[in-house]
Amino acid sequence: MLTLLDHSVPQPLRAYLPAHTVHTAEQLGWDRLPDGEVITLAEEAGYELPITCDKGIRYQQNLVGRNLSVLVLMYNNWRLIRARVDAITASINEMGAGELREVTII
Repeated sequence: MLTLLDHSVPQPLRAYLPAHTVHTAEQLGWDRLPDGEVITLAEEAGYELPITCDKGIRYQQNLVGRNLSVLVLMYNNWRLIRARVDAITASINEMGAGELREVTII
């Protein structure tokens, strides 16, 4: 699955997604763009799953009709995320196309 980590997601998460082709917003030069623009660019580039820590994305962006799913990690603390990697990967594996899912990290 082609996956994009936005600028708010701790980059070490990449190593825990071996079944995915993972790029970062920073690698693509998208790290300073507004979320809506990143989502649009990601979709146009064929990304299937952007991962973000932006808890407000559900309210800030209209995701209806999009061809990608969005995973929201509710905190961006790497130590806490690392402890929940199994829940994160399970959520990814369960997600359907066009779904927005939030993963509680605490």
